Amino acid sequence: MENLGSATEQKLNISGKFLTFLLDKEEYGIEVLRIKEIVGLMDITPIPMSPNFVKGIINLRGKIIPVIDLRLKFELNAAAYDDKTCIVVTELSTNNTSFTMGLIVDTVCEVLTVTPDIVEKTPKFGNNFDPKFILGVAKVRNQIKTLLDINGILSQEELVVLDSLE
Repeated sequence: MENLGSATEQKLNISGKFLTFLLDKEEYGIEVLRIKEIVGLMDITPIPMSPNFVKGIINLRGKIIPVIDLRLKFELNAAAYDDKTCIVVTELSTNNTSFTMGLIVDTVCEVLTVTPDIVEKTPKFGNNFDPKFILGVAKVRNQIKTLLDINGILSQEELVVLDSLE
């Protein structure tokens, strides 16, 4: 049996403010510093022959922004959009470049202050799953909130495709 170590060895040095949101009844968080704004669902222009999680592009005050549906990217069940569905506009940084991307989420919940004492490492799920897009899990009020690394959600190939849409 694998040695999980002591509780202190499992804690991560992650702190700051995270915007939390729901996807299929589960709560996730992204660092507030990565969020540009939150907008209601708007007309999305589809892009032919793009991956199913790429919903298309939006025109946000004259800037073209690619939009992905996080439910579909995370291989969760698709859901009908409603009046709580929104687009979280984020800033990604990779290979010394940055670009803006919209994430469709079910609903935004709260801004959570995260301290190292509530964050633990992502559990191991075997060799075939590498959760590089998960910073850790926060335990808050007897609930688990998965903290995401926005830069790790998309593969390098997917980033190139989305960057070309901007």
